[in-house]
Amino acid sequence: MLSGRLGLEKARIPHADRHGLVWLDRGRLEVEDGCLRFVTAGGGELAAGDYQIPHQGVSIVLLGPGSSVTHDALRLLARHGCGLAAIGDGAVRFYTAPPLLPDSSAAARSQATLWADPASRMEVARAMFAIRFGEIVRSRDIDVLRGREGARIKESYRLAAERYGVTWRGRSYDRANPESGDLPNQAINHAATTMTAAASVAVAALAAIPQLGFIHEDSGQSFVLDIADLYRHDLTLEIAFGAVKEAQSGGVSIDRIVRRRAARLFRQKAVIPSMIDHMKILLRLDGTAEEAK
Repeated sequence: MLSGRLGLEKARIPHADRHGLVWLDRGRLEVEDGCLRFVTAGGGELAAGDYQIPHQGVSIVLLGPGSSVTHDALRLLARHGCGLAAIGDGAVRFYTAPPLLPDSSAAARSQATLWADPASRMEVARAMFAIRFGEIVRSRDIDVLRGREGARIKESYRLAAERYGVTWRGRSYDRANPESGDLPNQAINHAATTMTAAASVAVAALAAIPQLGFIHEDSGQSFVLDIADLYRHDLTLEIAFGAVKEAQSGGVSIDRIVRRRAARLFRQKAVIPSMIDHMKILLRLDGTAEEAK
C-alpha cells in the first residue's frame, strides 16, 4: 500500500498471484476517479494521509475500528474479487466478511477432495499434528494423536506458566461461563478467541471451506479451529500467560490486555500470512503432493 497513485495496470490478477492482506483502521474507504482510497487522520497503525489501495493485487482488505466504507468501495471490491472483512484491532475479532467470490475454486476443490477420502483426510490431520508437535507423527489413529496432544498441551501450560512466573493450577473451563475460571484460565479462553478470529481471516482470504475440518468435525468453523490450533502450543500460550503477567500490575481487564497483546504479536509474527502458507501446504496448493509418512 502506497501513498498517492499506485499505478497498477492489470485489471484482474489471479488470486494465486495476489499478495495477501491490507490492514486499515480509523479512516474512510471510498472511491475517487475509479480508484480505491483510504483517507485517515491517523491515530491507528497508519499515519495521517490519503492512500490508494491496491485492491487488484490483494486477496482481502481488513477494516479495523473507527472506519467506514462507501457503497462505491464495496462495489469496486466486488467487481475485482477482493474481499472485505470487519475486524477488531489486529484481527483479534472477526465480525463479518462479504463473500470473497474467488476467481478459482482450487482451494475449495482440493480441500473437499482431501476431506472426502478417509485416507487423505488422515494424512492432512497427521500433517497438522506434525506442525503442532514439531516432528513427524507415526500414528494413524486420531484418538492416539489426540491423546498425545492432550499430554503435550498440559506440559506446555506448565512451561508457559513457569516462563512468565504465573501460578498455574491446571486447566479449568466452563463453556457456559468462560469468565468463571482463575486469571490464567480466563486469559487462555480470550487468547483462543483471538486466534480463532485470525484463523477466520486466513480461511476467508484463501476462500477455503470453514465447515470441512480434518481434526475438528462438528463445528461450522471446524477448519478454522484446525488452523487456530496449529498455534496453540506456542503463540496462544505466549499471548495468554504474558497477559496474565502484565495484568498483575492491575488497572486493565484481562480481556483487553489479551486483545492488545494478540494484536501486537499477530503483526510482529505475521500470523495470518503464516496461516495462509500452512493451508496452502496442507491443501496441496503449493505445487507439491507431499504427505506425512
